[in-house]
Amino acid sequence: MKHIVYLLLYCLLAAPTLTGQKLSERRIKSAATEAYPAGLRELMTFLKIPNIGSDPEHVARNLDWCKETFSSMGFRTRVIETATAPLLFAEKLVSPKKKTVMFYLQIDGQPVDASEWEQDDPFIPVIKEKGGDGMWNTVDWDGRSIPHPEWRLFGRSASDSKGPAMAFITAVQYFFEHRYQPEFNIKVVMDFQEELGSPSLPQAVIENRNLFDADMVLIMDGTRHISNWPTLCFGARGIATARIRIFGPYAPLHSGQYGNYAPNPVFEAARLISSMKDERGKVLIQGFYDGISLTEEDKKALGSLPENEDSLRLRLGIHSRDAVGENYQESLQYPSLNIRGLQSGWVGKEVRTIIPDVVDIEIDMRLVPETPGERMMQLLRDHMEREGFYLVDDLPTPEERAEYPKLASLEYRLGSLPFRTAMDSETGRYLNKALSRVFGEKVVHMRTTGGSQPIAPFIKTLDLPAVSIRIPNPDNNIHAPNENLRLGNFLEGIMTCLAILNEPLK
Repeated sequence: MKHIVYLLLYCLLAAPTLTGQKLSERRIKSAATEAYPAGLRELMTFLKIPNIGSDPEHVARNLDWCKETFSSMGFRTRVIETATAPLLFAEKLVSPKKKTVMFYLQIDGQPVDASEWEQDDPFIPVIKEKGGDGMWNTVDWDGRSIPHPEWRLFGRSASDSKGPAMAFITAVQYFFEHRYQPEFNIKVVMDFQEELGSPSLPQAVIENRNLFDADMVLIMDGTRHISNWPTLCFGARGIATARIRIFGPYAPLHSGQYGNYAPNPVFEAARLISSMKDERGKVLIQGFYDGISLTEEDKKALGSLPENEDSLRLRLGIHSRDAVGENYQESLQYPSLNIRGLQSGWVGKEVRTIIPDVVDIEIDMRLVPETPGERMMQLLRDHMEREGFYLVDDLPTPEERAEYPKLASLEYRLGSLPFRTAMDSETGRYLNKALSRVFGEKVVHMRTTGGSQPIAPFIKTLDLPAVSIRIPNPDNNIHAPNENLRLGNFLEGIMTCLAILNEPLK
């Protein structure tokens, strides 16, 4: 009888329980490896659910999957209806005495053109390995063994962002299945229209302040630094888009009959575009960089990241970089002006000898906290007017055509807002401590990322610090055909999430 009592006491003392026992640093790596195959199988199942945010059926199927998954882990879930697509909220209360961390998961993905992918269906994930000839060949994985870290999972949203979401889910599942207690209460918000700019998220945050209240927001989205080291990113640029339409004649004109007489609007468009930037890539629009300054401490931190400018230019296939900032990281601290599309007349097999009637110029601006979108679009409008354009709201009238030599319209849309959390903040120190326990000094701290994330509503409305936990490999073909996730990154993503769940939040 005494032996049985001793055995029971040993089991109670040795087994992990929900009373606060932590994973050791060494155990985090072995736990991640243990959970890795099951997490990968689940990710492959998740990827088979198409997830285009503009398709209500896709949204509904992914919402159901997420709701069932979090409910099975003991989370309280709630569907938040919005004017566009619902959000899913999940909550796990560990202790009313503990702080709360909210995790943001992007569930939707970019549209696909299956004909451009090197597999039958972008929504049927395929594991591949790179051969000696540089080609990717399909791997027949048994579903149980530990996959090679250099293998890659190809499929839409493998990296952006179902892969990171599943790394988090896998870590949470492991914690609860093995009766470990997270060091904080967990809230999760799942967004099914991030690729559409999360149009209803700001209002949903306003209407659900208490529900979303937390001590910090961790964003499970975004690509790692080009070194592919575990990455913490403390900000993101916002985005504003615009369409400029420059008007020529009423209709396309025969270039033989009217060449040398009717002005071609393409040349006017070219002159306008060239007036926006100098030869070194700096924007010439007055006031474009106003309000932005980097301290010597900022520059030192940005210059300390493991980057090689020569290697980066070689990888991108460019001779030289634009002269905005002194290096790649500094360039991300400023707003950018990009011509993302240009259309007029016809080309290729459809080419014809005409003077076009209109030119469409599609623009995107990446914004930083010092450069609000409304102001930047006003600067663009002012620049066009200084260049001699008369701006109309619709098609120009005959009277306007007769009076003004340069006619154009400007339409714009404001997307995600920029945000920035101080790297030396309490949140930054906490996350760095968690990740350095597992990865040592190989943790990259980025002040901001070039892309956009719809997190500003949490920061502006709830005054929450936000940091992006980066997992996917930098060469993941994000938004493009053959999007992929390096499996070693997925494994390290699970380690990252386990380390965060395991780190006390005081």
